Amino acid sequence: MKLDKQRLREYVLLMRLDRPIGILLLLWPTLWALWIAGAGRPDALVAAVFVLGVVLMRSAGCVINDYADRKIDPHVARTQYRPLAAGRVQAREALILFVALCLAAFGLVLLLNPLTIMLSVGGVLLAAVYPFMKRYTHLPQVVLGAAFGWAVPMAFAAQTGAVPPLAWLLFVATVLWATAYDTMYAMVDRNDDLRIGVKSTAILFGEADRVLIGLLQAMVLFALALAGKQAGLGALYFAGLTVASGLVIYQLYLIRRRDGAGCFKAFLNNNWFGAAVFAGVALDYALR
Repeated sequence: MKLDKQRLREYVLLMRLDRPIGILLLLWPTLWALWIAGAGRPDALVAAVFVLGVVLMRSAGCVINDYADRKIDPHVARTQYRPLAAGRVQAREALILFVALCLAAFGLVLLLNPLTIMLSVGGVLLAAVYPFMKRYTHLPQVVLGAAFGWAVPMAFAAQTGAVPPLAWLLFVATVLWATAYDTMYAMVDRNDDLRIGVKSTAILFGEADRVLIGLLQAMVLFALALAGKQAGLGALYFAGLTVASGLVIYQLYLIRRRDGAGCFKAFLNNNWFGAAVFAGVALDYALR
């Protein structure tokens, strides 16, 4: 493989580094967990490993996703020009890049304790199997949530050497949150997915999609409120949750017509939801 500038650019596109929304959506619950596990002062090495790991694993997830969908993406308007779908990158190159990214992430994890290293295996497996789930189940968004949420128990393990019930509560909140926002994302492609036989929660939910997304978001907020109580967080944290609740209402407004532009805008807005929750966590600890 000749690594000229054009080839490197295709790899950047394949890893979606030009679209950092996925990095941010994976980063926010990781930061929630690190700050709560570290009581507002996470270990600098642990935090650095996880931030870099988020970038590497999200990139790896995009690569293996496009590898799995290389015969589907050419038939979907939104994805037909992706590097693999358009033939600008070969399948073998994508697999090599995926392995390289996973090995780099695992190398970072080796700087941490044995429990975190053991848990990292589950993270890699979830990242590897998620792209294939849309062929077998209408719940690939739940699997994505588990893949994104797996950073939460890992963060607690790295910071404290244990995975307490609070970590699993935050994990559940992250799974529910990812299921909600990725259903919004899947609504953009619903017509194409129905035509080519790809499964998703957007298809499963049908006409109840907006109601069920709202219920999922309500459960996310409830789980985060419970987590805040268990962690001993105070008024500033719940102020952050109040802002997040306002963003949920805005997102439900955006998807009211189920149009692609509105659903995609609602999906992107979840970055601010994650940021609002983290701001509440960080400020609550910082101003004690």
